[in-house]
Amino acid sequence: MKRSQVLLAAAAIGAVVLVVAISNLAPKPASAGLLKPDDVQVTALGRQVYATHCAACHGAKLEGQPDWRQRDAQGRLPAPPHDASGHTWHHPDDTLVRITKFGVAKAANLASYESSMPAYEGVLTDAEIVAALSWIKSQWPASIRVKHDELNRSSSQQR
Repeated sequence: MKRSQVLLAAAAIGAVVLVVAISNLAPKPASAGLLKPDDVQVTALGRQVYATHCAACHGAKLEGQPDWRQRDAQGRLPAPPHDASGHTWHHPDDTLVRITKFGVAKAANLASYESSMPAYEGVLTDAEIVAALSWIKSQWPASIRVKHDELNRSSSQQR
């Protein structure tokens, strides 16, 4: 191989490496809303918060309780799954934070609604609530995360 061909090949390889490096350094599109599913530190905290405060009802694998769509003997709905099969991702971030912080009845302004979901105000900080919800979102498939981001964008435009 001639010296000019070697230099040309090296330049081409260098250009490819440069393009890959720049694309890896470029900022990723931000998730719409309050949650930070791509923030490693936030989701690490969220995994711990979820394991301590949420997994007992919603499942270690986000699977929820059996028959979560049917009311129990007390007329309450069991804990829903937080994975792609559940309805968590159908709610914008601010609603999820309010439900977690204040409980379902207060978050939805339903005076007579009874739920087994406790309110975590005074138990968890706002940052811990966002972290737990961020970890949950980080577990969703990319297609669900995109739909949830779109929901957040449309929800924020309505305010």
